[in-house]
Amino acid sequence: MFWKKIKKYWKAVWRFIWEDDSVLSLVVNAILAFLIIKFLLYPGLGLAFSTDHPVVAVMSSSMEHSGQFENWWNNDQAFCNGIPCNQQEFYSGLNITKSEFQNFRFMSGFNTGDIIIIFGAKPENIKIGDVIVYWSSEPVPIIHRVVTIYNESGQFYFRTKGDNNPGFNYNEVKIPAKEVLGKAVLRIPYLGWVKIGFVNLLQKTQSLFSA
Repeated sequence: MFWKKIKKYWKAVWRFIWEDDSVLSLVVNAILAFLIIKFLLYPGLGLAFSTDHPVVAVMSSSMEHSGQFENWWNNDQAFCNGIPCNQQEFYSGLNITKSEFQNFRFMSGFNTGDIIIIFGAKPENIKIGDVIVYWSSEPVPIIHRVVTIYNESGQFYFRTKGDNNPGFNYNEVKIPAKEVLGKAVLRIPYLGWVKIGFVNLLQKTQSLFSA
């Protein structure tokens, strides 16, 4: 009798979750999806990819090229020693040529709302041109391209630049290897908008309750 009640109860719950079209069922589905991703899928990917952040959503336009590579490379939206210059002149100052840049992974950048897959990487395996994810003073990780590598007393440090930024930000001039979460290996367009929308919804909800 006891097991029949359990079985009957379980069937009712199953139908509610997977077959019911009510708003409450949709809410429960969203919560279950979040829990599965947060506590099962995400940690599993992290273990497989050797990083605490195996998947990140691009939250800003700092890596966008907004058009063809040639247009981006020759635009006048950079600064060289405080003087307006194009991207070609900026990267020439870092001894990075056009042909070298075109051989970099993500040579055309990526867009707000993209999902980026991250693999853990040892400092010595990170090269100029790689896109890395790292912690800074910002509340969320930054994902930018490595343009300079230092090795001081056996410790690796990286300088990065967002492809769409005119120059270096204060928090990317000398990044210690211990702050690097991993290296970007794959881009999936648009899926990151789900996270961005969720974050925006949370912020609006918090502002309503705090008002």
